[in-house]
Amino acid sequence: MLEQIKSIKKAPKEEYYVPGHRTCAGCGPALQYRLVAKAAGKNTIFIGPTGCMYVANTSYGCGPWAVPWIHAQITNGGGVASGISAAFKAMIRKHKTDAEYPNIIVMAGDGGTTDIGIQSLSAAFYRGHNIVFICYDNESYANTGIQASPTTPYGAWTTFTPAGPVVPEGRKLMPKDITKIMAHGHPELKYLGTASVAYPLDLMNKVRKACNADGPAFLYIHAPCPKGWSFPAEKTIEIAKLAVQTGMVQLYELVDGKYKLTYKPAKLKPVDEYIKYQGRFSHLKPEHIEKLQQFANQRMREVEVENNVPPVAE
Repeated sequence: MLEQIKSIKKAPKEEYYVPGHRTCAGCGPALQYRLVAKAAGKNTIFIGPTGCMYVANTSYGCGPWAVPWIHAQITNGGGVASGISAAFKAMIRKHKTDAEYPNIIVMAGDGGTTDIGIQSLSAAFYRGHNIVFICYDNESYANTGIQASPTTPYGAWTTFTPAGPVVPEGRKLMPKDITKIMAHGHPELKYLGTASVAYPLDLMNKVRKACNADGPAFLYIHAPCPKGWSFPAEKTIEIAKLAVQTGMVQLYELVDGKYKLTYKPAKLKPVDEYIKYQGRFSHLKPEHIEKLQQFANQRMREVEVENNVPPVAE
């Protein structure tokens, strides 16, 4: 614990995601944006596909970035980043600038990453562009009214998956695993990591590794949403920690084809400790909670196998 406190004190003091945004109290995506910007530093260009972090941050012609930022359509974050990367490299090659190649970071929600934006993202990585693509996952299309997205967990209530007599569990599908899609389908990938706002040092270290990778890098960051998940704003970090401690979210990285687990709970907590604070799961019956428990256990086992580590006690 003492070493962690020392490391926090050594974290950069400069802020590049500054006051002036209109996100909700306790907003997980806003917190991860601040940590990402702090770790990436001044020489950074952000691309913001349409989503919560675009709409809440750019109202009335102002924004909270102390570095260059550009809006992209929700479909084409990868395409805009590709164009910026190619243009900057051409300027360097033609001696039209003596500036250092910047960190080019796409900050897309789960919709702009795993759903509407996945085609452009995949194409950018296939071409090998030197960019960082970050998925901040608040597990819904929160910007437009809390609709289900591919990462919405099984059993979650959304405006598209309301629980009722016919479908008592609400959301019937299991979430898409975007990290596996990115890891196993893109040979040009140089770095992949998963992070959580509850573990800021792990998050910032992975951002730096992604920015230093010579080629495409992908980060998945779990970012709870008080409004969409129906929990008190002051519990954002507690909810985020429980997601990791129950196995619903796993923290690891993939470098040169090798997995490394960066956080391993000594013992997994039951999933109901994670969901009991969230109104979106309040309708679930014991059989539905057990299905979520099996999902978390299976995801954790898969990561343990990839990392060749002993299983966590359940």
